[in-house]
Amino acid sequence: MSETPPTGPSLRQRPFDADAANTLIASGVAPLFARLYAARGIGRAVDANARLADLPSPWSLKGISASCDRLMRAIDGGERIVIVADYDADGATACAVALRGLRALGADVGYIVPNRFKFGYGLTPEIVAVAAERHPALIVTVDNGIASTDGVASARARGIDVLITDHHLPGPALPETDTIVNPNQPGCAFPSKSIAGVGVLFYVLLALRAKMRERGTYTTSSQPDLTVLLDLVALGTVADVVPLDSVNRTLVAAGLRRMRDGCASAGIKALFDVSKRDPHRATANDLGFMLGPRLNAAGRLDDIAQGIECLVTDDDERAASIALSLDRLNRDRREIESGMRDEADRMIAEGWDGNKKSIVVSDTSWHQGVVGIVAGRLRERYHRPSIVFAPGDRGELKGSGRSIPGFHLRDAIDLVAKRAPGVIRRFGGHAMAAGLTVDAPRLDAFAAAFEQVACEWLTPEQLEQQIDSDGSLNLAELDFETVESLHRHVWGQAFPAPLFDDVFTVMDARVVAFRHTKLRLKRDGRTFDAIRFGCTETPPQPMRAAYRVSLSEYQGTQRLELLVEHWWPT
Repeated sequence: MSETPPTGPSLRQRPFDADAANTLIASGVAPLFARLYAARGIGRAVDANARLADLPSPWSLKGISASCDRLMRAIDGGERIVIVADYDADGATACAVALRGLRALGADVGYIVPNRFKFGYGLTPEIVAVAAERHPALIVTVDNGIASTDGVASARARGIDVLITDHHLPGPALPETDTIVNPNQPGCAFPSKSIAGVGVLFYVLLALRAKMRERGTYTTSSQPDLTVLLDLVALGTVADVVPLDSVNRTLVAAGLRRMRDGCASAGIKALFDVSKRDPHRATANDLGFMLGPRLNAAGRLDDIAQGIECLVTDDDERAASIALSLDRLNRDRREIESGMRDEADRMIAEGWDGNKKSIVVSDTSWHQGVVGIVAGRLRERYHRPSIVFAPGDRGELKGSGRSIPGFHLRDAIDLVAKRAPGVIRRFGGHAMAAGLTVDAPRLDAFAAAFEQVACEWLTPEQLEQQIDSDGSLNLAELDFETVESLHRHVWGQAFPAPLFDDVFTVMDARVVAFRHTKLRLKRDGRTFDAIRFGCTETPPQPMRAAYRVSLSEYQGTQRLELLVEHWWPT
């Protein structure tokens, strides 16, 4: 062990384009929000407004017209459609949107979800065999399928058509079907390459309804209202941690409005209830850290069908019962995760090499359903691309990875596969997250090849942990109205929630619940309640704090509170 693992981040202020900020201000955007938007690459008011009317047309999605024609033929002929879903929150919400939307448009549709521990990922020939027992004329994949060349071939051999809706990056060869809707397939002009699987499916429904309206099946007044599905679209989009570009922010904002207006589906209301959150004050943070993990827990530890049933039922009691079951699974998941994370930290600390640029860990006792979460925790702590493996059912290792900015994880694994043929059985994913399967005896070979790619691609600057701040927050802007407005905006992946930094005098500090530090801070004559979660260190005096602003409520009274992310001596 040559060095200790990295322990603390440095502070960096996020730059912003002053001209873009001034353009936004001239368009009527408040100065604080103009600065925040400009720092996140927004220079036009239309990109900041998140209006459904400004969404790009469905017809720019390659393959969507042919896909809608096939769906209409199935609806007209009373053909059976089977949805094949992925086993995470994006897959579950996409499946629920497909079931609700296609049924509203007259389709005969059911679904199956591969058991991740038995069948693996995607539309495999084994899953096609299971689907064939339902006697479908058409299989529709949601949030998977773009790499399922063998599965599509198996379906075609059985006389079953396949419509693929997906958002993952394709492999070297596309499945042999004319009905593929995926913004990341070659030749697709759709402007958002970050839309989640549930968003792709929602767009298919919009286009299908438009085609049915054109031929006279519906009028604008008689057509089904698809906006009722936007709460599900918002949940899946945030939970899948896709970059919140303008399309995704618009979809999430619309879904959050439905929740705040009391129009959420029974399942989402039930998930808010077990999470002890108020849907009338719903935020993207609630979806990502409260509802999403409870939905994902079913796919990680048991069967995501529970989550799908929660999202498709209109029975409040049934939804509440399923949500309680999901909550119990999530508590089990947290306990398993904690043990795996502690063991992984021990392994890393015992063998840490300061020159190492990646983390690959495995243990025979670990649970394959939780490896992705643990990989994310390791990435956050050590700021290295991290992959965690657990045993599969056939002697192989199932891995899940999370990456850092500037390191495209799926492409890195692809390069390892090319350089070391036979080491990786299969893989797929995105820039920031990926999954893969390797033979257990080849793990060391994989880890060495992966480390080599990391050494070639990552600079020392990229490996430095940094906290990006939006600078000082003017005290005149630190009021209830501004904090409430910040609260209601959509923030998340690649569009981070505002984080400010200022110097404070510490008036009081005490540890609460054995894990957190409660603070009383003073700045320029004003005092603030503050808290730093998960930290019991003594704060420096005075200190520079990186913090978020929040409204806390106690016994019906709201007050401003600062959520401290980190502190440094001044």
